[in-house]
Amino acid sequence: MKSTVTWTGNRTFLGQTEGGHAIAFGTAHGPSPKPGPSPMELLLIGTGGCSAWDVVNILEKGREPVEGCEVRLEAERAETDPKVFTRIHLQFVVKGRGLNPAKVARAVELSADKYCSASVMMAKTAVVTHGFEVVE
Repeated sequence: MKSTVTWTGNRTFLGQTEGGHAIAFGTAHGPSPKPGPSPMELLLIGTGGCSAWDVVNILEKGREPVEGCEVRLEAERAETDPKVFTRIHLQFVVKGRGLNPAKVARAVELSADKYCSASVMMAKTAVVTHGFEVVE
């Protein structure tokens, strides 16, 4: 996996993946608006995306009628540098008619414990917790 990050000025960067996708990010300096998410926000979003992908994939493989999945993330960071994440909570809202809550719980557990590399990395510095609700 390869990516490139290029500084474009005023605390703004352009990240590009080898697959051709690009995203502007940064913190901006002065009165300028933020160009996009901060690098830490991207890490949090990536963690949620990694885990959501797992949960949907596991449910689909189990032939569960999953129609939607949203992950609401809340995180806290250390007050001193390097200001790593110290706590992250992922709350899954999984939608589908007739979803088995036990299978959703198992999918969330498998993602957290076995499949989501981002969550496992984050757990090296943060307490990572998970919850879920099933919506018809």
